[in-house]
Amino acid sequence: MKKTISIILIAVFAAVLGASTYFIVRHNKEADKQAELYSNLASVVEASAQTDAEAEPTEPIPYSEEKTLLPELAELFGQNGDLVGWISIADTNINYPVMQSVNEPNFYLKHGFDKEYSEYGCPYVQEDCDVQKPSDNLVIYGHHMKNGSMFAHLDKFKSESFWSEHKTIAFNTLTDRQKYEIVAVFRTVVYTDSPDAFKYYRFVVAGNANEFDSFIAKCKELSFYDTGVTAAYGDKLITLSTCEYSRNNSRLVVVAKRITEGGDADAAQTYAEAAAESQRPD
Repeated sequence: MKKTISIILIAVFAAVLGASTYFIVRHNKEADKQAELYSNLASVVEASAQTDAEAEPTEPIPYSEEKTLLPELAELFGQNGDLVGWISIADTNINYPVMQSVNEPNFYLKHGFDKEYSEYGCPYVQEDCDVQKPSDNLVIYGHHMKNGSMFAHLDKFKSESFWSEHKTIAFNTLTDRQKYEIVAVFRTVVYTDSPDAFKYYRFVVAGNANEFDSFIAKCKELSFYDTGVTAAYGDKLITLSTCEYSRNNSRLVVVAKRITEGGDADAAQTYAEAAAESQRPD
């Protein structure tokens, strides 16, 4: 009897061990595959940007009646028309294409740039945001992977010392090279009616200056530290969002405002123009 029980236990242990080994091997293969995919894409972008900088000007590729494609993103856009931009942050692993699928809002939550199923997904813009216009706030999601990929390195911004050396984010759309200055870094719970929840993802278009100011004030209130940077109605924002594991349904959020080539925020020069252009009531 004891011998039979021992045999059963060994068989169970072997089955569990086998399943665990299979999971680890499969996970590692997936990690390697995704690392190779995005490394190759980054190489294409960097090589194209370098070639464009060194070569004679080439015929621009039209994107719309008014704008042309950035040369470094043209090849990737040809591979996948859901591409809306490229995001990168110095001294992090964040160097990725950014996607948007309006008709299938969370498609890239579980699919890579190649549209194949993947637990890693690919950073993507919320479906009701307009990258080209752009909306007052572009909400961009990315997974927090244990191997440090996707948006995991947003965790570094919990440290004020890291932020002090990395105050800007590069987010190039298909047609414009852009930089954003960090306004606030915070965590909050989501998808709950808890009084602690801040539903930042609902802020896409400001109905008026008060709505914009209220959003910024809440971001600043929750921020881990004071960046000394704020934003005003007329500024354009990006909000980077990833999972945060200190609480259930917790998210780590980085909010930044677009800065002009001269280093000033959009609103500093266009507040009146933005109000008039958008025809939005105060």
